[in-house]
Amino acid sequence: MSDISPNRDQTELWNKGSGEAWVEMQALLDRLLEPFGRLVVDAGYPGEGGHVLDIGCGCGATTLAMARRVGESGRCLGLDISHPLIAAARKRAAAEGVANVSFIEGDAQVYALDQRRYNAVISRFGVMFFDDPVAAFANIRRSARAGAKLAFVAWRSPAENAFMTTAARAAAPFLPPMPPPNPDAPGQFAFADKSRVTSILEASGWAAVELQPADVACRVSEDDLMTYVTRLGPVGNALREADGPTAEKVAGVLRQAFAPFVEGGFARFTAACWLATARA
Repeated sequence: MSDISPNRDQTELWNKGSGEAWVEMQALLDRLLEPFGRLVVDAGYPGEGGHVLDIGCGCGATTLAMARRVGESGRCLGLDISHPLIAAARKRAAAEGVANVSFIEGDAQVYALDQRRYNAVISRFGVMFFDDPVAAFANIRRSARAGAKLAFVAWRSPAENAFMTTAARAAAPFLPPMPPPNPDAPGQFAFADKSRVTSILEASGWAAVELQPADVACRVSEDDLMTYVTRLGPVGNALREADGPTAEKVAGVLRQAFAPFVEGGFARFTAACWLATARA
């Protein structure tokens, strides 16, 4: 099996501006995403001493949380396509003294994972970006032992996640045209369709597939809000190429667009997601 990734667009994206921005914003994003990490750790926990694979592990927060949960006799591996994120995760694990964890840079669609090794596979928003999701989940399935758990969270539809789509709508008149969203293309909302996700998992060898709605109350401090909405996603990507006056104009528009979400020093919103579970 080749380790050369077919997911070239995602590889480029997460090894340049988006990956670097995520590392710089690690503390902010960890606070925001912590409830989702708890969801997948609770749903995927295989018991003390278990071996767990974390797909799209980012800077390692969920991998480290699970490593602590399975205890010293357990083992966790975090896999991510982004060199900056993996470097940050390794540094973090060393700083926090978590010894039963390791991190590998690689694409889960094609990476030669050890077969029948893991008691559980988890992911916090890391599985919606494959060019060929059936091939990816089949590859991941081969790494799981019989009866192993799969648990991940993924976004539901853009229509159910107004906060997540506000920046792109508000900034669109001031930025170069963005490609129209393709609901089946790799991206944040690629797993919005419950029946599509179920079909992907069943076609790749997973059984007992269930998708349950998970509506999570979230908040971002008002001080961090503009950093969050101007550094990540399609708007963040576009602003990295924009000139100063354009960036300033977009920032002003975004402040107005997000004002309805702000109350008491925080932007508050509900994240509409799926909690997906299955068995090998």
